[in-house]
Amino acid sequence: MTELKLIVPTLDYRDQILEYKNEFIKNSDSLDGTAGLANAVKLEDWFAALQDNASEKTVRSGLVPASTFLGIRVQDNKIVGMIDIRRRLNDYLLEFGGNIGYSIRKSERKKGYAKEMLRLALEKCKELHLAKVLITCSKSNIASAKTIIGNGGILENEVPEGDGITQRYWIELI
Repeated sequence: MTELKLIVPTLDYRDQILEYKNEFIKNSDSLDGTAGLANAVKLEDWFAALQDNASEKTVRSGLVPASTFLGIRVQDNKIVGMIDIRRRLNDYLLEFGGNIGYSIRKSERKKGYAKEMLRLALEKCKELHLAKVLITCSKSNIASAKTIIGNGGILENEVPEGDGITQRYWIELI
């Protein structure tokens, strides 16, 4: 398996972040775990939101404190995915979104990157003193369910969400 690392987004990765976003748009994919990158008109606004949402004191209305990371392939310093760790849950996240959201660019899927990124993110969760985390996925997203289960996820239940079903998995960290 190719080595990955999680790093906080910086302007050094500006072009790659925009390429990442554009690849998802081109493929009509959902930019999960990117802390609103899909809706950011200017990248500077996204960076400002990341900074605000990193602290309980400055988190934006309706959101929870979160840490967003780029999943970087070490051998070529390329962004292969993004992952967002929400340090607490609001009502919506408890039901549908969970503590962790992530995505892998289409051109880099089926290489084990999601499983490794989630493993690394769970280590970050331990550093944040989270005892357990909730991770959700669409019932139709079998690859994501396998990723979660492969990292110790235990299915608690399934809940209807719109036209689909959300699966809710818990991972104990302590």
